[in-house]
Amino acid sequence: MIIMGVDPGTAITGYGIVEYQGNRFRPVDYGCIRTSAKMTLARRLQQLYDSISEIIREYTPEAYAVEQLFFNKNTRTALAVGHARGVLVLAAAHQGIPVFEYTPLQVKQAVAGYGRAQKVQVQQMVQTFLNLKAVPKPDDVADALAVSICHAHSYKMAERLQTKGEQ
Repeated sequence: MIIMGVDPGTAITGYGIVEYQGNRFRPVDYGCIRTSAKMTLARRLQQLYDSISEIIREYTPEAYAVEQLFFNKNTRTALAVGHARGVLVLAAAHQGIPVFEYTPLQVKQAVAGYGRAQKVQVQQMVQTFLNLKAVPKPDDVADALAVSICHAHSYKMAERLQTKGEQ
């Protein structure tokens, strides 16, 4: 299964594409999309949409996993990220890719085994799961890969539960 994980942002959007077969992960591609703060919000959103759409077309993931928004004290930033997230989800929906959403707690639990794990612990586990020489940078890329790994674990668990229910 090819899974694309996304960590939304208006300045930097991380993406990570992994192949998951059996219990093995293989990194396919990962990186980030950057937009300039000098651009209008509308132009930044257009750039995000166009860039992520191109990546989706190139890799044709079977699943698209995105982190749910965590609202902090800066509501202006949260609103802008919400716009970016909407555009990124729309790009997947336009191409018929199923979209799955996970909370930061779920991602940490699935990747590090503890829902309150520190960011560095999650990043190290991403590096381990994907057998990478270093933690991907910037942080948004490692976060996107973590969302991909979370989906693989969650999907496998849901599949097991569904199979048990059918017996």
